[in-house]
Amino acid sequence: MKNIPSQLNTPTDLGKNASQAMTEGLNPLVADAFSLYVKTKNYHWHASGPHFPEYHRLFDEQAAQIYDMIDTLAERVRKLGGLTIHSIGEISKLQTIDDDNESFVAPKKMIERLLEDNKSFASNLRKVHKICEKYNDLATASLLEVFLDETERRIWFLFETCS
Repeated sequence: MKNIPSQLNTPTDLGKNASQAMTEGLNPLVADAFSLYVKTKNYHWHASGPHFPEYHRLFDEQAAQIYDMIDTLAERVRKLGGLTIHSIGEISKLQTIDDDNESFVAPKKMIERLLEDNKSFASNLRKVHKICEKYNDLATASLLEVFLDETERRIWFLFETCS
């Protein structure tokens, strides 16, 4: 964990070990949320074909939901006394969701890729939730439960769209 400047050393009753563990768990979620947001917006901007209006709208709605997670997750890191992401470089080091730089992705492939990425994100949310349980971090656990529910809804919609 980075050395935290005294001006940013937010006190928490959970203790230093919890703060470090939660920071190390949450920051990759912040990075993945950024990555998933950009990929979903990419597909929103580049949707094509006979289902264009529905896909364009679906991707935009999902991107907005993902975007809203980013600030909440990063602020949670700060509330726990940790430092969060400072740059695109840090995002690229921490992200587990692959970028998609292809010029054209077929609409069905977009859906399939987002489905897999959201499933991976859900799995990572569950892993960090276990860290919350270990350190009795009820507030973070509660946030992650809401984000997991939202992610499972995205998975459901993507699954039904490509069925």
